[in-house]
Amino acid sequence: MSETSTPAWRELDSGACSIARTMAVIGEPWTVLVLRDLLNGIRRFDELVDHLGIARNVLTRRLTTLVDAGLVETREYREPGRRARREYRPTTAGRDLRTVLIALMAYGDRHHAGPAGPPAVVEHECGAPVTVQEVCADGHVLGPRDRVRTVPGPGSRRRAEAVPAG
Repeated sequence: MSETSTPAWRELDSGACSIARTMAVIGEPWTVLVLRDLLNGIRRFDELVDHLGIARNVLTRRLTTLVDAGLVETREYREPGRRARREYRPTTAGRDLRTVLIALMAYGDRHHAGPAGPPAVVEHECGAPVTVQEVCADGHVLGPRDRVRTVPGPGSRRRAEAVPAG
């Protein structure tokens, strides 16, 4: 993910990419919004349907995908006089996506917010706004104009047929 990358990048199998693997789970329409609501404390199926305005069958599929991927777990609850039902809670892996959602929100606030400004603000329990920053392992805070490069990692693999440069 960079504006500059090594020439070998074209020779690597993009299917081994962590972004591609993550998008295979969360890239379907509605999935990120379901995660957003779960992270914001909406836990029950009917509440999710109502808040999102999503079709019940679509929500069922999205929740099944999230549960199967280990991003969400179910817990049984029972209201007095009613049958047992399930509620949905993010797992540690699901909560790890909070940073991604906050980054998407910040992008939307910068580039797609209406004239009144952002519709929501994420705050820490101390009351200060939460921001997402890129920071290198040496502690340098990166800005949008800082140069970064993506290099092959230990899990990379070569494509069966490398695309010639040019």
